[in-house]
Amino acid sequence: MTAVLGAVIGLLLLGLVMQYRRSRHHSRQLKYIHDKLDQIISQHSQERLLVFSSSPELQTLLTDVNRLLDLNHEGIARRNKLQKSMRQMLANVSHDLKTPLTVVLGYIETLLQDADMDAEERERMLRMIHWKAGEVITQMNTFFDLAKLESGDHQLSLSRVEAGEVCRRNILAFYDILSGKGIDVSIEIPDEACYIRGNNEALDRILSNLLSNAIRYGAAGGVLGLKLNHDTDTVSIEIWDRGKGITEGHQDKVFERLYTLEDSRNRVYQGSGLGLTITKRLTEQMNGKISLVSKPYVRTAFTVVFPRINL
Repeated sequence: MTAVLGAVIGLLLLGLVMQYRRSRHHSRQLKYIHDKLDQIISQHSQERLLVFSSSPELQTLLTDVNRLLDLNHEGIARRNKLQKSMRQMLANVSHDLKTPLTVVLGYIETLLQDADMDAEERERMLRMIHWKAGEVITQMNTFFDLAKLESGDHQLSLSRVEAGEVCRRNILAFYDILSGKGIDVSIEIPDEACYIRGNNEALDRILSNLLSNAIRYGAAGGVLGLKLNHDTDTVSIEIWDRGKGITEGHQDKVFERLYTLEDSRNRVYQGSGLGLTITKRLTEQMNGKISLVSKPYVRTAFTVVFPRINL
């Protein structure tokens, strides 16, 4: 009896010792997790927690913590990208507003200092001031238009629109500019009416932006094309040129706010960097999609596709 009692007591003591050791081991693991988490958070590290444990509950907890760390890392990456985008946006806005305003101030200073300027020269400068001030107003209106589109407060009223008519109207509006630059025009618009559910003014602006963009960057190719195509379910409008194009590294960025190619900040290729962003937002509000395919000096094509209304 005494021997049995001693064995039971020994087993109990062994169990207590093992439980104590497990408790200390878990405590060390929890302390390690705490310290490691503190380090990851304070240093904005991309590390994850790696702890070997026989406890299913602890492993489940570690899995959840690592998922939270992944979400945190993604949030940091998005924030860094947004901050970089904002810095670039402010630089571009500053450039696009500062340039015409600097010209305006220069002409005004000249007018104030030269009281004996002849009437013809004075009128020329006043016209230039008026033109540059108009550039600033146009730029500001463009910023506000994009802000309204992205806020979700501005919803387009949609109705039946004949895409072919809008295409003809817009290419005709640019005919004099294209002729003046010696650019050949290729137009493919079927005689059959192609209807979409859209907005006439918005589609006008989409095509105007794409045609302006093709003229600005693609004039060196000597040709500009507009092609309207349709099938049972969709209507597509393609604006293409054979100019300098857009390299692969830039193609996924051209629809970002205020993103412009490097040489578009000079006077030859100057643009606001908002036209394609607005084009994309307007296309999406009409339940359409826009895409870009470009091979420099071979073919650069922007294509907008809308659901077709079958009558």
